[in-house]
Amino acid sequence: MHQITQDGQPAASVGMTHSGLLHAGLVHAGLHTSQDHPNSATAQRHRARVKLDVSWASSQDDVRACQRLRYRVFVDEMGARLSLPLGAPAGHDVDLYDSHCEHLMVRDVSDDALGGIVVGTYRVLTPWAARKIGGLYTETEFDLTRLRSMRGRMAELGRSCVHEDYRSGAVILALWAALGEFMQRHGLDTMIGCASISMRDGGHVAASLWRQLSQSHLAPIEHHVRPRLPLPVDELRSDLVVEMPPLIKGYLRCGAKILGAPAWDPDFNTADLPLLINLADLPEKYRRHFLGTQAA
Repeated sequence: MHQITQDGQPAASVGMTHSGLLHAGLVHAGLHTSQDHPNSATAQRHRARVKLDVSWASSQDDVRACQRLRYRVFVDEMGARLSLPLGAPAGHDVDLYDSHCEHLMVRDVSDDALGGIVVGTYRVLTPWAARKIGGLYTETEFDLTRLRSMRGRMAELGRSCVHEDYRSGAVILALWAALGEFMQRHGLDTMIGCASISMRDGGHVAASLWRQLSQSHLAPIEHHVRPRLPLPVDELRSDLVVEMPPLIKGYLRCGAKILGAPAWDPDFNTADLPLLINLADLPEKYRRHFLGTQAA
């Protein structure tokens, strides 16, 4: 467990501990670009005094808390239409991958926080858990055949989201640091996931962003993947001047590569860009921050 203040600085040291693998959780493999900088009065009020605690879910109650946050962000805020498994509790984002994933969570443990609410989360599907369930969630959207050689050391990141009042950047930094430690601890070196872009404008922003990124951050052709339900980029405007969403910008700064054209996810009404990060490609300053090591 690690505590950090909302301004990104460590709180009083409490050490770093991790629960064992919890076989209870994954869903939408993605970075949801609704995680912009905060502008609400509540967010501004919290920013200076919040203490954040980072840990891995160790109980079903922990997983449920993550699923409630996901529902709040994906359904209430972004308008996703989820197909929930039979018996799923109301107000929770639940799918069949969740029971096979590790759930990383950030809680607000400030004195005035109500019970240490979960304000940020990721779920991680390890290679061994993916073999047990029959594959990655990303494979429901993309043909990953060309990544076969990486599968034994590749983790899938998904369902990342941050509470609307905590989007100053500290929560994401805390999550990324814990993910870096997790990858090293389990001998993993590659992360895959999707950057999800809203389709509320019909997809023109997503098509324009794809055109922009394909010219500067495309992976080598031997690592390209194919969308199963492609976004019809040729039928959309791709000449818009698009500001890079903060989370995508953060991933690219960490050395992420775009693996191919976006897929359309009708349930979430998003265009999903497949991304891959190899820890060996982390720039030195991020290597020091997230892995605690320097480049060889």
